[in-house]
Amino acid sequence: MATNTLVKSLDSDFYFFQDQLTDRENESIADIREFLEREVRPIANDYWARAAFPHHLIPEIAALGLFGADWEETRRFENSAVYRGWTGLEIARVDASMTTAIGVQSGLVMGSFGVGGSAEQRAYWLPKLASGEVMGSFGLTEPLSGSDTARGMNTFAERRGDTWILNGAKRWIGNATFADIVIVWARDTADDKVKGFIVPTDAEGFTATKIEDKQSLRIVQNADITLVNVKISEENRLQNINSFKDLANVLRLTRAGVAWQAVGNAMGAYDAALAYSKERLQFGNPIGRYQLVQELLSNSLANITASIALCMQVSRLLDEGRQSDSQSAMAKAFVTARARETVAWCREIVGGNGIVLSYGVAKPFADAEAIYTFEGTQQMNSLIVGRSITGHTAFV
Repeated sequence: MATNTLVKSLDSDFYFFQDQLTDRENESIADIREFLEREVRPIANDYWARAAFPHHLIPEIAALGLFGADWEETRRFENSAVYRGWTGLEIARVDASMTTAIGVQSGLVMGSFGVGGSAEQRAYWLPKLASGEVMGSFGLTEPLSGSDTARGMNTFAERRGDTWILNGAKRWIGNATFADIVIVWARDTADDKVKGFIVPTDAEGFTATKIEDKQSLRIVQNADITLVNVKISEENRLQNINSFKDLANVLRLTRAGVAWQAVGNAMGAYDAALAYSKERLQFGNPIGRYQLVQELLSNSLANITASIALCMQVSRLLDEGRQSDSQSAMAKAFVTARARETVAWCREIVGGNGIVLSYGVAKPFADAEAIYTFEGTQQMNSLIVGRSITGHTAFV
C-alpha cells in the first residue's frame, strides 16, 4: 500500500492508519467523506429522531460504489478489504444507521449472491443491487432464535417439484420494509439443511411489519417478517448454499465489517466530545484544560487506535484468504466492547448536554448498544474465540 496525503487525516486517526490505503482508495474515501458531510450529516439527527430512512440518498450511495465493492461484477476499481472496512468507518462516524443499511445491501445481500449464487444468479442480481435498482434484505434472525440459529431455525422450506413452499417468521430484518427482495434462510424439510431463497417482497403470503419504538439505529428500518405458504421457484434458490456452513461463509465477510462500524461510531462520539471540550467553559477555562477530561479523551483515543489496528489486520487476513471465524469474532467482540466504553466516556465529557442530539454524542451513545449486540453478541463471539483456543465448545 502506498503512503499518500490525498485526504486529510481524521483527528481520531491518531496513528495515521489511513495513509496505508492506496491513492485510488483514498480518492474514493475523499468523495465518500464529502458526500457524508454534504448530504448525511445535516439530516441525520432529524431522520434518526423520526425513525425514518432517507430514500433519496440511494442513487448517490450507489454512484459512489458503496454497494458491491467486493465483487468483480460490480466493483468500480480494485480495492482491499481494509478500504471496504474504512468506508464503513467513515459512514458510521457520521451516522451508524447508514452503515447498517448499506451493509445489509452490500454485505449481507450481495454477499449471499457472491458466496452462494450460481454464475447466472450473480450476473443477473449483483449489478441490479449495485445500482440500487433492486434493494435487498437478509432474513436470518427469528423471534425465538438468534445466537442458536444453526440449531434453532424454525423457518422451513418444503420442495414440491420445482417449487419450494416457505413457512416461518423472521425478526430484526433490516431494510425489509422497503426491499424488493429478501434472502430468506430456511431449513429444508427433506434433509434438515439450511438453504437460501430469493423471495420477492410482493410474493403472496409474505408480510413485513416495521418494528416500532427502537431506541438504537433508528434510521434502520427493521421488520418482523412472516411467511405463510410462500411459493418460490427452484431457480430462486441460491444454488451454492447447501448447509449452515455455507451460510457462515457469508457471515464471516460481514462480522469484521461490524467491528469497523463500531470504530466509526466511537470516532463520531470522540470528535464531538473533543470539539465540545475546547468550547465549553467551566471555572473560567475550557473543560479540555482539566486533567480528568483529558484522561477521558486520551483513553477514548487509545480505544479507537487499538481498535483500528485490530480491524486492519483482520481485514488484511480476509484479503489473504486466511481470516477465520474466530478472528472475525474476536474483532467484533473486542471492538464493540471498546466502542461501548468509549461512547460512554464521551457522553460523560459532554455532561447534561450529552443527551441532546445536536451535541453529537447522544446518537452514537444509543447506537453503540445495537452494534454491541447484532452479528453475534459479545458473549457468543467470545465463545467462538474460546472454542478456537481451547478446542472445547462451551455454548451450552
